[in-house]
Amino acid sequence: MATVDATAGESGGPAAVPEAPAAEPVVGPMAGDPAMLGLSSFIVGSIALGLGLVGVVPVGVLGAPLAIILAATALGLLLAAIWAAAVGQSAVGAVFGIFGTFWLSYGALVLGLDHNWFAITATAVLATVKLFLVSWLVVIIMLTLSTLRLPSAFTAVFALIDVALLLLLLAFANASPLGVPSTGLLKTAGYVVLVFAAVGVYLFYDAAQAGTGGKRVPLGPPLMH
Repeated sequence: MATVDATAGESGGPAAVPEAPAAEPVVGPMAGDPAMLGLSSFIVGSIALGLGLVGVVPVGVLGAPLAIILAATALGLLLAAIWAAAVGQSAVGAVFGIFGTFWLSYGALVLGLDHNWFAITATAVLATVKLFLVSWLVVIIMLTLSTLRLPSAFTAVFALIDVALLLLLLAFANASPLGVPSTGLLKTAGYVVLVFAAVGVYLFYDAAQAGTGGKRVPLGPPLMH
């Protein structure tokens, strides 16, 4: 179709101006919602970490959830980040990418400390873990603030992650003279991790409902308009 330009052409009649073609929807392998992959990857790693912290495995066995965290959670989140960026969802891609690198760096920290890859002395292990936790706590607080215009369920997930990281930081800050972190604080952090995994399940259900033509579930009003 074409619209008529109000300016007369050389012949004295109205000039036809072609309309810009409408943007075509994304189809094919890249179509769909990357949140379904990203959230499910996030959930399984959170469950594994939470169960490890609450005592399903002996205290101090930090490598127990690494198979899930590295091969499923970190990889799945990074794939979801690429998918989101490909369909133009830059904010979603950034969140998945940041969380993917968080889980990847957690795996690197645990393996590095267990195998002495980074030449960190035994007396510096606690300080190294605290450095890791403080750095990521700052980043996740930043992300939490950026979600205030989103439905409150998203803000709740990020706020709970903040609480879990803070509890872990306090657990290592209150370690015994032998370097053993506070068991009570570790378990409390583990339960918080399981809670934000449960909120993640709720968000995944919403995305799955939308993806399968069902009715979306309420996610709560944003805290900031």
